[in-house]
Amino acid sequence: MTLRAPEAHRSNALHAGAWWLWALGLATAASRTTNPLLLGLLVGVAGYVVAARRTDAPWSRSYGAFVKLGLMVLALRLVFSVVLGSPIPGTRVLLTLPEVPLPDWAQGVRVGGRVTAEQLVFALYEGAKLATLLICVGAANALANPVRLLKSLPGALYEAGVAVVVAMTFAPNMVADVVRLRTARRLRGRPTGGVRAVLQIGLPVLEGALERSVAVAASMDARGYGRTAPVPRAVRHTTTALVLGGLLGVCVGLYGLLTAGGAAYGPYLVGAGVLAALTGLRLGGRRSVRTRYRPDRWGPRAWLVAASGAAVGGLLAVWDAPSLHPSVTPLAAPELPLWPALFILLGLVPAFVAPLPKESV
Repeated sequence: MTLRAPEAHRSNALHAGAWWLWALGLATAASRTTNPLLLGLLVGVAGYVVAARRTDAPWSRSYGAFVKLGLMVLALRLVFSVVLGSPIPGTRVLLTLPEVPLPDWAQGVRVGGRVTAEQLVFALYEGAKLATLLICVGAANALANPVRLLKSLPGALYEAGVAVVVAMTFAPNMVADVVRLRTARRLRGRPTGGVRAVLQIGLPVLEGALERSVAVAASMDARGYGRTAPVPRAVRHTTTALVLGGLLGVCVGLYGLLTAGGAAYGPYLVGAGVLAALTGLRLGGRRSVRTRYRPDRWGPRAWLVAASGAAVGGLLAVWDAPSLHPSVTPLAAPELPLWPALFILLGLVPAFVAPLPKESV
């Protein structure tokens, strides 16, 4: 069987969950380093895959919005560092702002004062890390079909999935209604700004939303939405205990991974929590009597895409080198480590194995 990327169509479209696993792997790698060169490489890998494999669907335009959001977060991080200061000690003073005197109970907090090169570089590194995380999530949003992803949820999450799908369907329709009504008013020579115009536009928009709500409710009732299969009480209680206990174990395990002394028990709690939560969701799916029409298949290409992201995140997680965290005190120029850079390049696999969008063929 050849792995040459074919043209994408309904039967061979990549599973939406594979895109999310790939993006989460890149995000995990971004959380393990503050090296701006590696973070820039991660952004470049994500951007290249998005440019090569996104379609003309409405959700594919979200990548640019996430990039802008990441840049805004980076700028805000720098502004906060300048205005509110930083715990990083520095000797290279760039400027001194007027400092606002604060009461005694606000010790440790300052507004204004010295601005050093070390604190700005530290803020730049931390802001770049958060911006890269947002861009990786934006790549998943641009590549994964949200409706098909929600259709693949376990049966226990069916109601939540339907609610999200309805919300995601109604929001673009309301925006389209607003644009259509504003255009109609402009063609008629009526103002489109001001309180009066907003009220005159909002009433038809709300009326259209209510009509669509009634139509969706009628269609859901005709399809038997809300029907559940009889499940023994013991199974329901076991499902609740497994899901809640699993989520609690994941939270405690993640807290342990973030602390210095929790490395011994953190991974085991996370693994046990995920296993318990998945078992609870599997038992909870017995209440659902629905069937899936043409379910998405998890094929070899989905495995390759998901494995490439997991490899990037896993290799950066276990790799320990000083170059992953460039020195701020004393200030030193970041270096590009060879092996971590090669690990990140594994994230380009989806650009070659995922099915090609129709317009790219």
